[in-house]
Amino acid sequence: MLPDPNSLYGPLDPAPEAGYENAPPRMGFFTDTSVCIGCKACEVACKEWNGVPESGLDLLGMSYDNTGALTANSWRHVAFIEQPRPAGHGAAPADVLGAPVDAGPAQPVGGGPQFLGMPGVQPPGRGTGVEERTDFRWLMMSDVCKHCTHAACLDVCPTGSLFRTEFGTVVVQEDICNGCGYCISACPYGVIDQRKDDGRAWKCTLCYDRLGAGMTPACAQACPTESIQYGPLEELRERAAVRVATLHDRGVPEARLYGHDPNDGVGGDGAFFLLLDEPEVYGLPPDPVVTTRDLPKMWKRAGLAALAMAAATVAAFVGGSS
Repeated sequence: MLPDPNSLYGPLDPAPEAGYENAPPRMGFFTDTSVCIGCKACEVACKEWNGVPESGLDLLGMSYDNTGALTANSWRHVAFIEQPRPAGHGAAPADVLGAPVDAGPAQPVGGGPQFLGMPGVQPPGRGTGVEERTDFRWLMMSDVCKHCTHAACLDVCPTGSLFRTEFGTVVVQEDICNGCGYCISACPYGVIDQRKDDGRAWKCTLCYDRLGAGMTPACAQACPTESIQYGPLEELRERAAVRVATLHDRGVPEARLYGHDPNDGVGGDGAFFLLLDEPEVYGLPPDPVVTTRDLPKMWKRAGLAALAMAAATVAAFVGGSS
């Protein structure tokens, strides 16, 4: 197998290439944000099962998002993005997406926050038509570690704390982690974080202990709308493609997949998403690339530079002695 140009040494088929014989199918997450209701059941279930420390009630002043981001103490983060919908822009009604009920037209109040009105009795757009909606919509997404095919965190870990499981996922062994932080700067998604009280790196394990027992990860088990779906990655990709086609047929042309493509800069993600807007709206990089991709070239150039300096030193020494 030829080395992939987007990785230092990462495998194309993670578990077999990592040395597992007769590995089970690669497992992963498909998160369909079009049916996420922002209930945060996934956040709670993740904390309870994995013993993730409680992070307190942090009122960020950012809608109902009191988590803020993925951290060492938040392995799942439910993002709330409030998005105005000007007339003519179009938005799918609730019977298509499961979106919040119509909040009515926004009323400006002295240039400050807008009053969004009381909830209506009809789904958004039912009375005016999809193209004439002037209310707002919430984009909600339960974010998580992407369990990349080409994982830079694995490439740079000096202690072997990060390892590839037989399910193709990436797990941190906290008892081996020395807190160097290399994995944090290597992650193209900014997922991994250090816990302040001990300095070690922590992130989602895709409930590795549950997978070994044939159980569903805690977050997917708790999700009431099946926004978070767990299963064999190839099966999830097929299911996601069907869902996108369905949404397009129902008048939601902005529906798209993110992280599903094995030919992208990280070789595809083990946790991918259906989005209703550009990735940047959700705080995701539009074109992620494994950060260790250029290390071999850098080392080669550094080696050539060192040889050139050594040759120049020898030449200067020989010339000076003669």
